[in-house]
Amino acid sequence: MIQKSFGLFTAIILLAQLLVTPSASAADLTTKYRVYEENRPIMEYATLDKAKTHSAKLRNSHVELISNRSWVWDNFPRYRVYQHATTLPAWQFATLEEAIKVAKLYSNSSIRDMKSTGWVWHSYRIPKRQYQLMQNDTVLPTWIFDDLASAQKEAKKWSNVHVIDLGSNTWVWDNISVERKDQLRNSEPIYQIYIDGETQEDWGFGYLEDAIKQAQLHDGSIVTQVKKKKVVYSNQKPIEIYQNNKLIHTFIRLDDAITYAKKFAHTTIRVKERDIWSNYPYYRVFQNDKLFKEFNDLGEALKVAKFYANASIVTLHDEILWDNKRKLMFLSWNGESRPDTIKSHVTPTMGLDIVSPTWFVLSSADGTLKDTSDLETVKWLKNQSFAIHPLVHNQFDAKLTTAFLKDMNAQTKFITALVNKASILGLEGLNIDFESISGKDRDAYTTFIRNLTAAGHAKKLIISIDLPRGSLSWNHLSAFDHTQLAGIVDYVITMTYDQHYSGSMTPGSVAGLQWTENGIKEFLTYGIPREKLFLGIPFYVREWITDAQGKLVGNRALTMKNIPALMASKQTTSLWDPSFKQFKVTYVEDSLTYTFWLEDEKTVQARLKLAKEYDLAGVAAWRLGHEYGSLWETMIKNK
Repeated sequence: MIQKSFGLFTAIILLAQLLVTPSASAADLTTKYRVYEENRPIMEYATLDKAKTHSAKLRNSHVELISNRSWVWDNFPRYRVYQHATTLPAWQFATLEEAIKVAKLYSNSSIRDMKSTGWVWHSYRIPKRQYQLMQNDTVLPTWIFDDLASAQKEAKKWSNVHVIDLGSNTWVWDNISVERKDQLRNSEPIYQIYIDGETQEDWGFGYLEDAIKQAQLHDGSIVTQVKKKKVVYSNQKPIEIYQNNKLIHTFIRLDDAITYAKKFAHTTIRVKERDIWSNYPYYRVFQNDKLFKEFNDLGEALKVAKFYANASIVTLHDEILWDNKRKLMFLSWNGESRPDTIKSHVTPTMGLDIVSPTWFVLSSADGTLKDTSDLETVKWLKNQSFAIHPLVHNQFDAKLTTAFLKDMNAQTKFITALVNKASILGLEGLNIDFESISGKDRDAYTTFIRNLTAAGHAKKLIISIDLPRGSLSWNHLSAFDHTQLAGIVDYVITMTYDQHYSGSMTPGSVAGLQWTENGIKEFLTYGIPREKLFLGIPFYVREWITDAQGKLVGNRALTMKNIPALMASKQTTSLWDPSFKQFKVTYVEDSLTYTFWLEDEKTVQARLKLAKEYDLAGVAAWRLGHEYGSLWETMIKNK
């Protein structure tokens, strides 16, 4: 009994300790490292090890620390194999040994060290400097020698012979007497010079040496023995050297050409219209697509490129390895969320630039600001490299907003409190989302935004505004003067969603693709610069319920992340709807028909494509937490 009591008491104590002991905090899964293949973002990871593992499977890949874009790992190769002028992406290697193993499989191959110019290995057959012995225009197969002395030694066995240096095509020695030479010069011309099949009257000679000396003045020439109809000498130099794509010299021997080419910058050796050798630096830095500087070291190229906007690092083969050119900015709203929820929202994202929690509200007509911001959340988001542009709204109350806009003191009170708090928190910007405003308040609202933006800019805040779709035909009757507002703020976010909303009388997509594109065109017709426009995209759908007679009886919003499970649990039918350029999904339950227009990775990709096609600043998604995690893989790859 005592033992049982003691055991029970001990159990109670242990249970109490468990209840009061703080649980270990959940692992921070916020992505800190981004994997790139060349200049294309591929994936983000919370840990460097996972990023490196993924990156290692790719070619020309590197890992960057998202916060400052510094490289922390890469597998860019050092050696590249060529056959003649041809190279393949797979012919890049970390070590020279690996490169040689592949290069040996091909004739006329070479290896370039990307940190140097020219070759570090090749299999081209470079002939030795040889000497050709000739008697008149007759040669024997054995009359080729590696040095002049050997040729002269053989020549002593013969009369009327001469030696041609095959490395320069020059007549370098003979044992022909002066009398014999004069005799031949006065005889019938039997040697004729041709260039590309053309000749001249004074290009006929009786003595071969004279023909050769004249032919030497003309690259590409040949000497023909007219009676025998055969070529007895050639001054063709197939190896060409170009500097900055301009021909500067020709050679017979490759090693002579390389020795000469090394004396000049930006030279290329070309054989039969193939570039086989070059001393152009391998890495080129461009700014705004204009060549800025060249390097033989990728790290040095990166150091310079980072100092310039719209810069890129491009190889000699036009492969873009890195750039900081403007890409789509990604903004997403959180809604009115608690700090822990905000953190959970942004943790699975990839490529997200701007987070917009709903922290500031016009509380009353006297300009009172309701503030639910959280400094610790600001610090946490900043530590994850997110910019923070909280959403500011008016409760979507037209009556409240009208009274507020009539009172300049109220506006001053609200603006001052808002921008001061944003500055204290260290925010980068504010997103203004005043909706349901009376058309009669058009001018007053424009003035309010002008004053708010001026105050925000004084605090170095970026001001964006959310504007609904309209029409040039009736926009002048609405509360939103798109043209004036766009000229005031830094960014305009198109609310290209809720094409069909909870109050719609007929079912339809929340944002048909054609309707979305027309929305972009509409905002552009107001004269809004493309670089100021963000395209609004939905992370939700609206499901419509109709009865057996087809009468609409209700609707509800569905988050994108819940759609796959819903479709798996129902007997759905999906049909392509060309009017919305989306799949229309239906299922029947209890004599009611449920319909929605699918939002998934393909529709998001299509919206990103529209933003790129129209060269917009970025996209803004409503809202975080509605999407499934894998969607961000599509987002970042299309950034």
